[in-house]
Amino acid sequence: MKKFHVISIAMGAALLVWLVVRIGPLALWHQLGVLGWWLAPLILIQAGADLLHTLAWRRCLARDHQRFSFGRIYQIYMAGFALNYLTPTAQMGGEVTRGTLLTSRGSGSDAASGVIIGKLSEAIALLLFVSVGSLFILSAAELPHGLFPALAAGSILMGGGIAAFLLLQRFGKLGSLVRWLSERNVGGQALVRLAENLSKVDARMMRFHRERPWDLLASIGWHMAGSVVGILQAALFLYALTGRPMLTQACGVWLLSSWFNLLAFAVPLGIGIHEGGRVLAFRIMGLDAVMGLTYGITLRLEQIFWALFGLGTYALLMNDQRRTRPVPLHPE
Repeated sequence: MKKFHVISIAMGAALLVWLVVRIGPLALWHQLGVLGWWLAPLILIQAGADLLHTLAWRRCLARDHQRFSFGRIYQIYMAGFALNYLTPTAQMGGEVTRGTLLTSRGSGSDAASGVIIGKLSEAIALLLFVSVGSLFILSAAELPHGLFPALAAGSILMGGGIAAFLLLQRFGKLGSLVRWLSERNVGGQALVRLAENLSKVDARMMRFHRERPWDLLASIGWHMAGSVVGILQAALFLYALTGRPMLTQACGVWLLSSWFNLLAFAVPLGIGIHEGGRVLAFRIMGLDAVMGLTYGITLRLEQIFWALFGLGTYALLMNDQRRTRPVPLHPE
């Protein structure tokens, strides 16, 4: 796996260098110069999206965890984002961190179920938003030959995977394989303990879907609202460079970029692939490639900024846990 990550980073970096050389370093530098002070609001507007995504995640948490202050849940959410973004763990390292930080109040199974249901909500919201938006793209731009079938196939595969994930949660079957192996004495006591823990998580998720379906729908709605902020960010970027409101193109750019980002989930930082996807999205929407690369680099700076912010919140949370952890008494 480590070799795969190294190769992925090297190939992504090579793609990024190729894009810069192909489009022209001077043209790219000129566009960044035109952008100038607009970089600040383009980076800071992401705070609005993160707050909405935090509201979405909060609706998926167990009641005990919902008693955390919103500020603390936001800190945990951002800490998870930082570790997802900066570590080569296919978007899993940050989720484990979120679960661990939640266990300071409530059980580990409650924490795990909140994290897993939160990922389901996020995936459903993205699929719905992009699928509905794809109808808009078809009316606003002429897609290259073969791209629409690829998008349709991706929608069907993603939809099938999400539906299966939802059913596994609703019927408590996420740990079925582990339980089946444990019953046949495979894996020893370690697997038995894992099966017991997964059974508790399955029970928590079944209860959530049975008793709180409206919380899941509300969570999906908040995530979709966060996606709207992404479109506004793209519109602000286009206005900064052209001086004209270009909401149609902003919608198309964001929706297409979201699809291309899915291809980079296993690549640390998505380096090169994210930028290439934005260049392609801009070209499809009838905009300049150099503008697309500038947009990709702008978002890269935004992600690095908020990842560093997330690392800061993680450090604060860990320090707080150390201070509040009871000190064991030792006999004289």
